[in-house]
Amino acid sequence: MRVSEAVDSRKSVRDFLPTPVDPALIRRVLDSAARAPSGGNLQPWHVHVVGGESLDRLKGLMRERVAAAPGGERREYDIYPPELVSPYRERRFEVGEDMYRCLGIAREDKRGRLAQFGRNFEFFGAPLALFCSVDRRMGPPQWSDLGMYLQTVMLLLREAGLHSCAQECWAIYPETLAGFLALPPERMLFTGMSIGYENEAAPVNRLRAARAPLQEFAEFLGI
Repeated sequence: MRVSEAVDSRKSVRDFLPTPVDPALIRRVLDSAARAPSGGNLQPWHVHVVGGESLDRLKGLMRERVAAAPGGERREYDIYPPELVSPYRERRFEVGEDMYRCLGIAREDKRGRLAQFGRNFEFFGAPLALFCSVDRRMGPPQWSDLGMYLQTVMLLLREAGLHSCAQECWAIYPETLAGFLALPPERMLFTGMSIGYENEAAPVNRLRAARAPLQEFAEFLGI
């Protein structure tokens, strides 16, 4: 697969097949992805991969935790700015509406929407979960390194015929995840990711999020 094909076919898959992922394959992907850019070569990413019985245990833990604390725990960072302004607010609204439209869940169906959101904590049926954490002493430039590493992971997964879904929703339960992953006090959770093979029959996977045209976000000087 060409890099351009991997970029074009990458998407957030929200319904996976139970087909197992070869442990050797995921190790190769994570190792190769470490060639991602990193300012000063700090390589600030720390990764946990969870599968098998450990994944089942985490799902059970999260069912209990979500039921006990549906609003989540004390956040360690804002997933979105508290007040989204235009055009970012409209973009977020649009992709959410498009997703629920694919699922046939009406806007007034609050229970249906909550149930779909809850599938995040089941990893949408994926056989593997990945979590990325970072030293608390790192700043915004190092957080950008995390994004470049994770994007490289997702593109290499596509090359291998796999799909993924990056899930910052896990930042809603930082204490629970820190305990489960045994993160040291100086490390904080950044994000999670579901990894596996796409269920191509699932309506939700037909979603292709819109992207702004080039002229809306790019300026060219001297060319």
